[in-house]
Amino acid sequence: MSREANQDADTLDLVGVGIGPFNLSLAALAEPVAGLRTAFFERETEFRWHPGLMIEGASLQVPFLADLVSLVDPTNRLSFLSYLRDRERLFPFYFAERFHIPRSEYEDYCAWASQRLASCQYGQRVRGVRWSGEVFELDVEPAGRVLARNVVLGVGTEPVLPEPLEPLAGTAVLHSADYLPARERLVAAEDVTVVGSGQSGAEVFLDLLRARPPRKGRLRWLTRTPAFAPMEYSKLGLEQFTPDYVRFFHRLDEATRDRLVPAQWQLYKAISVDTIAEIYDELYQRTVGGGWPEVALVPGVEVTSAAGRGGRVELELRHVEQGRTASVSTDAVVCATGYRERDLSGLLGPLADRLERDDAGRLVVDEDYRVALDAGGSLFVQNAERHTHGVGAPDLGLAAWRSARILNTVCGRAVYPLPDRTAFTTFGLEGDQ
Repeated sequence: MSREANQDADTLDLVGVGIGPFNLSLAALAEPVAGLRTAFFERETEFRWHPGLMIEGASLQVPFLADLVSLVDPTNRLSFLSYLRDRERLFPFYFAERFHIPRSEYEDYCAWASQRLASCQYGQRVRGVRWSGEVFELDVEPAGRVLARNVVLGVGTEPVLPEPLEPLAGTAVLHSADYLPARERLVAAEDVTVVGSGQSGAEVFLDLLRARPPRKGRLRWLTRTPAFAPMEYSKLGLEQFTPDYVRFFHRLDEATRDRLVPAQWQLYKAISVDTIAEIYDELYQRTVGGGWPEVALVPGVEVTSAAGRGGRVELELRHVEQGRTASVSTDAVVCATGYRERDLSGLLGPLADRLERDDAGRLVVDEDYRVALDAGGSLFVQNAERHTHGVGAPDLGLAAWRSARILNTVCGRAVYPLPDRTAFTTFGLEGDQ
């Protein structure tokens, strides 16, 4: 057999780097496709999803139908309803009447699905991806060299600390992603400050509020946004998380897209109405018998500098609208300040000269989630394309649809037929309205 024939026999059609919910969705939808050879590699030894934020009672922010497959193929054996049936919990779920499931249940569902996919391989670290001239070559440890015609990067995002607090990261300053391991210490601390007013910040604040005895020290919640605002959750508002809106957004010019994403902060950086209500009710209960709780909720404030002194953290604050400044001394700071796309330069180093980038140095990603690349194969990204596809990039509700778009592109046919229209709203003016 020739070298070319050997290489062809060894070459996979599709390889995924990272196994989070998005590449897991792709693996689940790829499994039934006859003749498609796939593998997905994950450096961790098992499926984990935001373990530091598995706060008791925290719910998923999307309906259960936003599972790995259902919005594309509800008959797939790895749907959430199939998971419930396998766990013999389908009737309890029916009577529970839950549209939004606990976060811990979603993680258990994903782990269940990954255990049923032979293509998912854990304990495998991808060190690099390069183009041989014919196929992609992946350096996988300990598996060795892996050849693929198409590669999908789903390596997730990484926590971001405010720049003034980055040098203090450790025991006294941590990201909300690491909250649960530090919870006991934070509950016992005399003075704790939470920075960031998204859903994670609200959940951390509420959990600490409930766990700390009344009038036990001080709990402070600061945010740069002008208010502790509710998430946009109206039915028409949610249509900005549809494929129709993704297509509209992708066709805008780069400068317009960059202006639009920050203006849509209430779509992805705000708080659920239910969580806001729970926080208010807890605060109200603490006024029974007179007095106010030892709590401060201050919006419109940014941390301008920070320093560690005597085991405490000294924060310099500035009110965005007032322009006034103040100093705060606290025992610990929990930063619920979001995540950023991981730096792919190390992983894609050998491809650096082949990648097309926009004016801001970001990867150019086409409508099918394919990176603009001067090579014969296709390199796709999942949740690394907010600058090209909008705020729906990290949304679980678009996971199955995006996976189907990628599979249809890889296979060169409509393996999964997708609807032409998904929203009542018409985004943009194109032809007759």
